[in-house]
Amino acid sequence: MPVTVETGLWQLDPTASTVAVRHKSFWGLVTVKGTFTGVGGRGEVAADGTATGTLVIDAATLDTKNKKRDDHLRSADFFDADNHPEITFAVRGAQRGAGDTVQVDGQLTVRGVSRPQKATAKLVSADAEGLTLETEFQVVREEFGVTFNQMGMMGGPTTVTATLRFTRAAA
Repeated sequence: MPVTVETGLWQLDPTASTVAVRHKSFWGLVTVKGTFTGVGGRGEVAADGTATGTLVIDAATLDTKNKKRDDHLRSADFFDADNHPEITFAVRGAQRGAGDTVQVDGQLTVRGVSRPQKATAKLVSADAEGLTLETEFQVVREEFGVTFNQMGMMGGPTTVTATLRFTRAAA
């Protein structure tokens, strides 16, 4: 039975949400994983069931459990967090697909470069207190100007996973 989502404004709950990345490095032998600890956002569900919104990620909060690597990822070689402190995913439209899937059409902005991004999310739960979505999609980092690749160690796409918990926004 499909989950029903009420219309109105929804606020991302950063304490119950996660945005993570993983990328194979060292010629595909090692997977580097990290989580952004600074996330925020809002969304709106219209009467016709479509949704729009924005997810904002603090680029300087990527944590891979390795300070030297984290500092390098925040540098101009990668996210350039000093000049581009936010990574955004602007949802231009989202609508229910088959079952509890949601087809998301958005725009991802990294390092000031914006590209269209599609994703399929799963509506995990929805009730009077909130709703939770889960998604996973891939990003080609070079399309966003993230081209650092010493000795060809970092080929292939980066996988982004997110669990996003939204609660009803105050009127």
